[in-house]
Amino acid sequence: MLVVGSGGREHALVRALARAEGNPKIVCAPGNAGIARDVEVRPLDVSRPDAVATLARELNAGFVVLGPEVPLVAGAADALRAIGIPVLGPSASAARLEGSKAFAKEIMQAAGVPTARAATVTSVADGLAAIARFGLPVAIKADGLAAGKGVVVAQTLAEATDALTDAIEHRVFGAAGDIVLIEEGLVGPEVSLLAICAGTSVARFPAARDYKPIGDGNTGPNTGGMGSVSPIPDISDADADRLVDLVHRPVVAEMARRGVPFSGVLYAGLMMTPDGPRCLEFNVRFGDPETQALMPRLAEDAVEFLGGAARGELADRPVRVHADPCVAIVLTAGGYPGTPRQGDVIHGLEAAEATGAEIYHAGTARNDQGQLITAGGRILAVAQRGITLTDARAKAYAAADLISWEGMHMRRDIAGSL
Repeated sequence: MLVVGSGGREHALVRALARAEGNPKIVCAPGNAGIARDVEVRPLDVSRPDAVATLARELNAGFVVLGPEVPLVAGAADALRAIGIPVLGPSASAARLEGSKAFAKEIMQAAGVPTARAATVTSVADGLAAIARFGLPVAIKADGLAAGKGVVVAQTLAEATDALTDAIEHRVFGAAGDIVLIEEGLVGPEVSLLAICAGTSVARFPAARDYKPIGDGNTGPNTGGMGSVSPIPDISDADADRLVDLVHRPVVAEMARRGVPFSGVLYAGLMMTPDGPRCLEFNVRFGDPETQALMPRLAEDAVEFLGGAARGELADRPVRVHADPCVAIVLTAGGYPGTPRQGDVIHGLEAAEATGAEIYHAGTARNDQGQLITAGGRILAVAQRGITLTDARAKAYAAADLISWEGMHMRRDIAGSL
C-alpha cells in the first residue's frame, strides 16, 4: 500500500499500517528521514496527480492513503480511481470543502450546519466594511490552502487591517488570499472531530484537540499545530455522535445532493460556544497533529479498516480505539512559523524512543555525515499513551525533554488545560 506525504501525520499512518497482521508491504512517498527508517520511501511530486497515479500503478498498490491536502485538491484521488486503484480521499470537486473556505461556508449554510456569520471579500475596503458589521474580534481567513497559517483572529482594527492587507495586497499567501473570508469572532474551546465517510456510512474517531498558536496560553501566530490530545474530557462519545449527526451527516448528504459524493476523511473544526457548537472549517484528510494522537489509540487492523474505507466498504459505527488517552507534543525549529532554522543536528532521539514514546518525524533529513538534522518547521511529534490524561501528558513531556537541537521550541501547556 502507498501512503502519500512527508510529515508526522504520514509517519503515524505508516506506523499504524505496519502494526497490521501479515507483515504488510508499505511504501511512503516522498517520506522523510524518519519514515525511511521504517519503510521504503520513493521520490514524488505530490502536487502532480499523474505522478501519484503512475507510482501507485508501478507499485501495484492495493490501496493509497493520500495524507496532505495538496494532492487531494489537485485531483490525485480522481487520477487513482480512473486506473482502478482504491484510494482513501475525496475527489477534487469534493476536496473544495478544504480548498475553498467560501465553498465550505456555502455548503454548511445549505446543509443547515451551525456556523459563524461570514462575508467573502476581495478588497481591503470591503473587508473593513464587513468588520464594521460584525464587530471585533473577527477571524480573517485566506480562502485557499495556506498550510494552516492563513487564519488571523484579530482583536483590534489595526490587526484586522494588517491581516487583510497582507492577504489581499501583499499576497503573503499567494493566490490563496485572493479571496478572504471574514467571520464573526466566536468564543469557546475548539474540538477536532474526524470521521471517515463513504456513501452514507460515517465512522467517527473520538474527539481530539489541537493547539494552533506557537506560544503557551494560545499566544502568538498560528502554526500548523503544536500538539494534540485525545480524548478530551468535555466531549464524550455521546457528544461526538451528536456532533456527527449535526455536522458530518448533513454535509455528506448535501454534497451527494449536488452530485459530488464525499468519500474519505472529513475533519470538522468546531468551536463549542455558549450558544452551542459552531463549525469553523473542514479539512478533507487526516489532521496534523491530531493523527499523531489518534493513531496510537487505534484498536483496529489499519490495513483492513483503511483499505476497506478506500474501497467504499465502511461500517457506520465509531472507530474502535484503546481507552488510554494519548498526548502528542510537537517540537519545532527555531524561527518557526516564520523562517525556520535548517540543518541543526538532532540529539537524544534514541533516549526518547527508549521511554516507549512514539516519535513521529516531520521535517527531518540526513546530512553528509549521516546525522539526523532539522529540515522544516515542525520537526518531530512525541506521542505517549497513559493510564490517565495526566499520566500520558507527563510521559510525553518526559520523552520530549530528552530531545534537543539548536533553537528547538515546544509549547509547555499541551493538554494542560482542556
